[in-house]
Amino acid sequence: MIAFIDNKYQIDLSKPIDISIPLSNTDENPIAWYIEKPEIEPVVFGDWIGKVSEGSSTNFNNIFFNPHGHGTHTECLGHITREFYSINQCLKQFFFTAELISITPEDINGDLVITKNQIERALNGKTPEAIIIRTLPNSESKKHKNYSKTNPPYLSEEAAIYIREIGIQHLLIDLPSVDREEDEGKLLAHKAFWNVKNVNNLNDDARLNCTITEMIFVEDKIQDGSYILNLQIASFENDASPSKPILFKI
Repeated sequence: MIAFIDNKYQIDLSKPIDISIPLSNTDENPIAWYIEKPEIEPVVFGDWIGKVSEGSSTNFNNIFFNPHGHGTHTECLGHITREFYSINQCLKQFFFTAELISITPEDINGDLVITKNQIERALNGKTPEAIIIRTLPNSESKKHKNYSKTNPPYLSEEAAIYIREIGIQHLLIDLPSVDREEDEGKLLAHKAFWNVKNVNNLNDDARLNCTITEMIFVEDKIQDGSYILNLQIASFENDASPSKPILFKI
């Protein structure tokens, strides 16, 4: 099925490219921020178990998970503000022009950092609505890794400012956070991207409709370049939601 976006971009809806990581209650599920794996288990009422294999007419599971620590998720600036903001209210459009770039983070004082210069070179003058950053090396272990206490690569504050200043609204990355794992709560890249100057009293020019999506996985066979992004979320009234970003070749 062929579709046209803004009467400009032709995409084939029958060929989606899923860059999300599924959520499971197994040791294969990625984890960050020192938490345990998700829990998916049937409801139990006395002798009744919500599981067909246990005699019930339906499978009826409870799911306990954390969107920030258990897989692909999309967050709004409510992630770092005192006042409540919901991803379900901030994200109202779902199709965007996007550029996929691959970057090998630089070693800076023992940390692996994605810099402004790297982003600028990779974009080469393009200003899409969304940027998708694939870090190199691109190991399959990203889909299963326990990131806690590993100090993963992260985005420099200058890189986040640059992304904001050229008008990119949606930032997607294959890491558990755009910021350093332990940064004394500074969250420099988050604040720079959303233009949040005071988390206790939000400035008028903060970017309410912009999002950050973390813990994606982009397979090696997917080439760098321009795509249409369909950013799908669940309708959670929360600062973040598990999400399913889908790319379409133009």
